[in-house]
This record gives sequence, structure tokens and C-alpha cells, in this order.
Amino acid sequence: MAKILSFIMAIFTALYMFVSCGKIPGTGDNETTTVPAETVTEPLGEHVSETESEETSSQTQQQAGQDEKESDTEVPPVSKTLKLKISGREVPVTWESNESVAALSQLSSEGLSVNMSMYGGFEQVGSLGSSLPRNDRQTTTSYGDIVLYQGNQIVIFYGSNSWSYTRLGHINLSQSEMTQLLSDGDVDISLKYE
Repeated sequence: MAKILSFIMAIFTALYMFVSCGKIPGTGDNETTTVPAETVTEPLGEHVSETESEETSSQTQQQAGQDEKESDTEVPPVSKTLKLKISGREVPVTWESNESVAALSQLSSEGLSVNMSMYGGFEQVGSLGSSLPRNDRQTTTSYGDIVLYQGNQIVIFYGSNSWSYTRLGHINLSQSEMTQLLSDGDVDISLKYE
């Protein structure tokens, strides 16, 4: 490849010399032409590659510097969570990752209060005031489970039941703590996505 480029460059150099003089050597009387004994040309491909490589390296270093500066000044994104309080006490919840919880989070963005009622000696039930997407499945619940019933009611268990529900989450408390929170009459819960 380098030999071909050198040959092409030699031809272009010779043509340039012929054209710039206006005469072709050896065609005029008493004309003297000096032709270099050796033409040295640098292969174009290698020269460009080195130059591009240097420019690319310089640009990469500049970009890295800018990225470093930007990362130093960036503010980390704020992570929102759905928080649940039972009778004013915030409880630790592991929420499911599904469209029902996403819709509940959106519904709770301004705060949501739900009046709950005891039912069956093992759960508290309350109306959300609107319907959420649902994916009901036959489920056997246990204490701490939070489910969606018929798409518009939230249920929190301190005992166990088997029915068709959409799982929303689980309160990470002991059975005795859940029983103490929920088994002594109706309660109010509040949800806030913040």
C-alpha cells in the first residue's frame, strides 16, 4: 500500500512540474530540466492516521476532563418511596414492583388517608376511593401482607386468609406487632409517595 501511494505521489509530482513549466521536458531546443534523483514522499495514509490519532487522543482527554467536572457537580437523583402509616405510626414496607403499586404511588402523591374497618378477626379493609389496575390471583395471605381487593379496596392482614387478590406489599413487623396495631378496633392509614 505504501509503495502504491509513493508511486502515485511521484506521478502527481511529475505532472505538476510539467504543467507548471508549461512545457514537457525534452520537447524544446536547448532545454535543460532538472529532475530530482530521488523523490521522497510520506505515505498519506500513515500520516493522516497519526494526526487523527493525536487529535482523537486530545479530544478524548478533553472530554474526560469535562465529564469529570460534570460528575463532580451533578446532584444525585432523589429517590421517592411510598410510605405507610398505621394510626400515625410509620411502618417498614417492602412494596411489590407492579402496575398496581405504581398507580397507588401516583394516587398517594398528594397524600391519601383511608379509614379501615376490622373484618373477620384477621384483617383491616378500606376503600381507596378509586380503582387501580389489578392482577388478581388466588392467594393465601399471612400477617403483614398488603393486598388490593376488587381493584378499589386495600386490605392489611394481621392473620391469614385465602382469596383472589393483587399483591401490593408486605409490612416487615412481627405477628405480635401486627396484631397489636390492627386487632383493637378500626384504624386509619395514610399513604404518601415522597
